[in-house]
Amino acid sequence: LQALELGVPTMQPGEVSFFLAAFPYAYGRPGSREPDVPPEAPLLFEVTLLEVRDGPDPQPLPPAVRLRLGSQRRERGNFHFARGDFAAALRSYRLSLRALDGPITAPPGPEEEEELREQRVKCLNNCAATELKLGRAEEALAACEAALRISPDNGRALLRRGQLLAEQGRDAEAVLVLRRALELDPASKVIHTELSRLAKRQSPPSST
Repeated sequence: LQALELGVPTMQPGEVSFFLAAFPYAYGRPGSREPDVPPEAPLLFEVTLLEVRDGPDPQPLPPAVRLRLGSQRRERGNFHFARGDFAAALRSYRLSLRALDGPITAPPGPEEEEELREQRVKCLNNCAATELKLGRAEEALAACEAALRISPDNGRALLRRGQLLAEQGRDAEAVLVLRRALELDPASKVIHTELSRLAKRQSPPSST
């Protein structure tokens, strides 16, 4: 549960905590049959942290379950992002990636494999946007590059990578990346603007 995933790491051994969780952080809009939780129900958890141990290896899960967990955690990250809680958003996106990348009980089918790939790319792009909000350009660039290793022609990741390279003064690399992004989306005004700005920056000043 998201409430416990976010709350328990803040505790110290021996501490007793109460977590009041709105439904997005508990069993969601539909609720649950086992345990019996009504739809959209807030829950109050009482947690005693007995000790801290190294975590066990991730439990193998079916691909469909990994996809569902990944999607739920990414959506919660989007919820935090929209509220401006970027640290919580980043935690959710990382939990989403952990769910998507964990061991599976059987090889995914072609459609599941494609969906896993798409969800990873979406989550990495969201991580990049969140890292930028937190003022961490290097981490944002690393997230873009991870997304492009999975999907080399992802327009969103190409554009953001080009912008970040330009901010670092790596203009030649930025131009190559942005030109590739423009090939994929020739009508993009944002990409045209970025390339025009780089061209002006690279042009020598005219003599008078």
